[in-house]
Amino acid sequence: MRVYEADGVTVRLDFFRHMLRVAVLQPGVPLVPTWSVCPNADEVPLNGRDKLSVDGFSPETPELTEDETRLSFALDGVRFSIEKKNLRISAETDRGVLYRDRSGLAYNFAGELGRGSAHFTERFSDQRIFGLGDKCGPVNKANRRFTLAATDSMGFSAAYSDPLYKQIPFYICSHAAGSYGLYYDTYSNGTVNFGVEHDNYFEPFNSIRFDEENMVFYLILGSPMEIVRRFSAMLGSIAPVPRWAFFYTGSTMEYTDADDADARLKSFVAQCEAYGIRAGGFWMSSGYTQIGDRRCVFHWNTEKIPDPKGLAAYFDAHGMQLIPNVKPAFLTEHPLYKTIAENGWFLHDPDGTPARFPFWGGMASYLDFTNPGAYAFWKECVKRQLVEKGYRHIWNDNNEYDVPDEKVMAHDFGRPIPACRIRPLFSYLMARASREACVEMGETAPFNVSRCAIAGTQRVASTWTGDNFTSFEELRWNHKQIMTMALSGFLFFGPDIGGFAGPQPSEELFLRWLQYGVFLPRFTLHSWKPDAPSTMPWLYPDRMDAVKRLFDLREQLVPYLYAEAERCRTNHEPLLRPLFLIDPACDPESDAFLVGERILACPVFDEGATAVTVTLPHYGAWRLRGDGAPHPGGEHLTVPCRPSDLPVWFENADCRM
Repeated sequence: MRVYEADGVTVRLDFFRHMLRVAVLQPGVPLVPTWSVCPNADEVPLNGRDKLSVDGFSPETPELTEDETRLSFALDGVRFSIEKKNLRISAETDRGVLYRDRSGLAYNFAGELGRGSAHFTERFSDQRIFGLGDKCGPVNKANRRFTLAATDSMGFSAAYSDPLYKQIPFYICSHAAGSYGLYYDTYSNGTVNFGVEHDNYFEPFNSIRFDEENMVFYLILGSPMEIVRRFSAMLGSIAPVPRWAFFYTGSTMEYTDADDADARLKSFVAQCEAYGIRAGGFWMSSGYTQIGDRRCVFHWNTEKIPDPKGLAAYFDAHGMQLIPNVKPAFLTEHPLYKTIAENGWFLHDPDGTPARFPFWGGMASYLDFTNPGAYAFWKECVKRQLVEKGYRHIWNDNNEYDVPDEKVMAHDFGRPIPACRIRPLFSYLMARASREACVEMGETAPFNVSRCAIAGTQRVASTWTGDNFTSFEELRWNHKQIMTMALSGFLFFGPDIGGFAGPQPSEELFLRWLQYGVFLPRFTLHSWKPDAPSTMPWLYPDRMDAVKRLFDLREQLVPYLYAEAERCRTNHEPLLRPLFLIDPACDPESDAFLVGERILACPVFDEGATAVTVTLPHYGAWRLRGDGAPHPGGEHLTVPCRPSDLPVWFENADCRM
C-alpha cells in the first residue's frame, strides 16, 4: 500500500495480484462502503464492507522506485509509472502503452471538472470496449456513450435504449498493446464515454463521471478471459442454481391477471403434460396480489387463488416450482402502508414523511432496505406470506428505484445519505433479504432472481435482461446484449424468449427464438400481449412437432448446462462466451457463441433464411452435431437450417459430450 497527498486529495494505491486499486479521496467526505467487492467470501456484512479493505485479496509487494515527483513499479510484467502530483498513471507492456491517464485534468481533484468524480483515460485508435452489464448495441462498445443508471425500460430496444436495468461500471479495453479491465466501485449515477466526446485541448480520451465525490477503482490486468475471471472472483461466490431451473420455465402476466388465475395456472401444468414438455416451474406474475386493479405485494387475492398453499402443493406434486413476483414499493392504499410509514421504514423526505412516487397506476413509497427494521420486516413478510405457503423461490421485480430527487433520504444503516446516491444498491439488498428469508425457513437451494442488479448481486440472485420487444431485428440485438452481460460476472440469465412487449411473434420468429433459447441458461418464454395470446409453447398448434423437438433437445442439454454451470461457478468463468473471449481472431459481433467449453451454438437471426454461415474458432477441431466428420478450426462453412429444424451446433471434437 502507498498513501500520499496530491493537490488537496488523498491518493491510496493498493497492489494486488493481477490488479492495482486506486483511491482518490476528498477531505472530509465519508467513504461509502461497498457491497460488491467480496473476494474469497460468500457475503459482505449487511451494513457494507470498508471499500478500502484488503481482506480476501492476494497482496503484491512490488519493488518501488520513488522520488518527489514519480513512482514506478511492475505488476504482472506490466511497467507502471505514476506522476504523483497530478496522479497520471501509465502502464506499458513490451508491445507498447497499455493504459494511460489523460495528459491534463485526468481526475476531478477540487471541483475543476464540476461536481462528483471524473476520470479521463487515453483512447487508443484501435480500442475495442466490452462489458458494462446489460448495455445495448454492438458487443464492441467503442464510440458509444452510456448512462450509468438503472431504470424500468419496458419494451426497450436492444439496439439503442439506455439506460436499462443493470448498473455495473466494469469494462474491458483491448487494443494492440494488450487488454485491461476497469471497475469503478460506486452506486451513484453518471455517464461513460468511449469516444463520443472530443475536446480540442486534450488528446482523444475515454471518460467516466459519477456523482459520488470519492473514487475507488480497480485496474485489472490479463487477457480478456483472465480479466473476466478476476473480476468475477473479486465479487465473491456465485449463488448456485438448482438443476430444475435449467428446464423450461413458463411465465405470462395473462394467467395471474385473470379472474380465474388458479385454474389458468393449473392449466399450464396440464398443457405441459399433454404435450410431453418437461417444465421446471412457472414465474408467477404480480396479478395474484391485486386488490381491485392495484398490486399490493404480500397480499393474496383469494378470489383468484382460493388456496395459495394448495396451489403450491399442486405444482410441487407435478415436479414444478412456483416463483412469485414481489415488488419493493407499497401503494398508499396498501393495507400495510400505515404500519411501514409509522415505523419509518420508507425512503423519506427531509421532514421524515414517506417519499412518494408513481408506481403501477398509483402513488407508492419504496421500502428502505438500508434500514435494519425495514430489512427485517421484508424478510418476515417473505417467510409468512410466501415460504410458509410453499413458495420457496422469489422473483424480485420492479426494483430499479427511480428516485432522482436529492432531498429523498435513506437510512443507510445509521449513515443518512441521499437515496439517489445508492439507487441500485436497494435492489441487491432486496434480493439478499428475500434469499435469507428462504434459507432461514429451511430452503437449501433457493432460486432467487432480481431484475435490477449491481456487481455482486451474483452472490444472492440470478437475473434476466428485462422486458424486451418482439421482432426479428430485436432477436439479434438481444443476442448482442446477452454476449455483453456474459462479461459482467453473471452466470445464469437470458432474455424473455419470444419477446415480452410488442406484437405476437410470427411462426418463423417463434421457432428461431426457440432455436436460440435452448442454449441459454434461462429458458423462459415470457410475454404480455394484451391483444393477442401469450407466447406459450403451444402458441402455434400446427407447429408443435417442431416445437416439441426443440423442447426435447433442451431437456437433453440440461445435464451438460447444469454441470458446466457448476464448473464455471467454481472457476469464476462465464457459461456463455462470445467467441473473441477464447479466440481473439474472431469477430466480436459474431452470431455464433460458445456454451461452456464444448458447444458452439450457431443461431439464425435473419427472417427468411434457410441456412447459417459460421467461421469456426481458430483452435482445435469441431464436429457438427449429427455429422461424424470433424472440421478444423478456422473453417468457414454454411449449414442448412430451416425454422422447423433443430438448431445448428458443433461440439469441440477434443472433449465430446
